[in-house]
Amino acid sequence: MVGYPETLTDPSYSGQILTLTYPLIGNYGVPDPSIKDHDGISKFFESEKIQVRGLVVHELSHTASHWNLSMTLDEWLYNEKIPGISGIDTRALTKKLRDTGVMMAALVVSDSEIDSNDIKKQLASAPHYNSEKFMNTVSTKQDEIFGTGEKTVVVIDTGVKNAILRNIINLGYKVVKLPWNTSFKKIMSYNPQGVIISNGPGDPQNCPDTVETAKKLIENNIPTLGICLGAQIIGLAGNTKTYKLKYGHRGQNKPCVNLDNDQIYVTSQNHGYGINPDSLKNSEFNLWFRNADDKTVEGIKHKTKNCIAVQFHPEASPGPYDCKFVFEELGHLMGEEKAA
Repeated sequence: MVGYPETLTDPSYSGQILTLTYPLIGNYGVPDPSIKDHDGISKFFESEKIQVRGLVVHELSHTASHWNLSMTLDEWLYNEKIPGISGIDTRALTKKLRDTGVMMAALVVSDSEIDSNDIKKQLASAPHYNSEKFMNTVSTKQDEIFGTGEKTVVVIDTGVKNAILRNIINLGYKVVKLPWNTSFKKIMSYNPQGVIISNGPGDPQNCPDTVETAKKLIENNIPTLGICLGAQIIGLAGNTKTYKLKYGHRGQNKPCVNLDNDQIYVTSQNHGYGINPDSLKNSEFNLWFRNADDKTVEGIKHKTKNCIAVQFHPEASPGPYDCKFVFEELGHLMGEEKAA
C-alpha cells in the first residue's frame, strides 16, 4: 500500500521480479532521488538505484499527488529502464507462489509479438537465482565514511540499506561502510566499537569471505550485529546451517516473539533464506526471536560472546519501527550504558 520507493531500492531485492498485492500502486508518486540528508545519504531511498529486475502490479496509478512528489512511479521505472506490467491479478499470483514456492520467471517488453515458447526456453536455460553471485553488484567498491561521531561502527556491506546507516549515526557513531569481502585486519584498522553485517540478496553460502570474517569477529569478541543476510552469515560462522525458505518472508507485518520477555513485535521482513532451527542445538547460539506464524528462527544471541543477529529489519523503511531497540542492544554490547 505504501513503501514502494524504499522497497524498490532495497538491495535485498536484487535479481528478483517483485509483485505487490495491494491493488492500486503509485498514487503518491516518487520523491526526488537526488536529495541527500546532511550526512550525504539518500534521504528517501535505500540505495542509489532501483534494485528489482521487474515490477508486477494490479493497477498502476498514472496520476499522483503528494507534497514530496517529484515524478510518477511509471516515469521513475522508465528513467531507470526497469520493466513493469500492470493488469495482473497479483493476489492470485501470490496464492500460486504460496502453493508452489518462489520460482524463476520472465517479464518481457517488446514492440512486436512475443513468442512465449521461446521465452520459456530462454528461461529454462537462464542462470538460476540460487546460483547468482550478487555481492560484486550490490556491495560498495571502496571504503565510505558517514557521520561525524568520535567512535566508529563498521558496516560490512553485503547490500546494506541506507536506513541502517542512519540508525547508527543517530546513536552517535561514525559509520564506515566497507566492501563485503573486507578482511578482519582491514576492519580492525578502523578501531571500531562494533561491526554490523548487513542485509543483502541471495544465498549466504555464496559469501564465504564474509563468513570467515564473521568467525574472527566472534573469536575476538568484537560487538557484532547481523541483519537479515548478515544474520545467516553470522549463523554459519557459529556452526548453524542455513536453508532456502519455500517462499520467504516479505512484508511489513510479520509477528516475531522475543523470547527474553515473551513480547510480540510486528516486523518488516525481506528474506528468502533462514537459519535451520534444528542446527541451533549444536551451534554457538541461543534462540532470541521466533516467528509467531511458522516458528522459524528470527533472531539469535551468542552463548558467550558479544554477538547478536536478527532476520527482520529493525531499521524498517518501510514498515513499523517497533524493533529499533535492536540497535540499542548493539550499543549495550559496545559498552553504552544508555542508548543515545
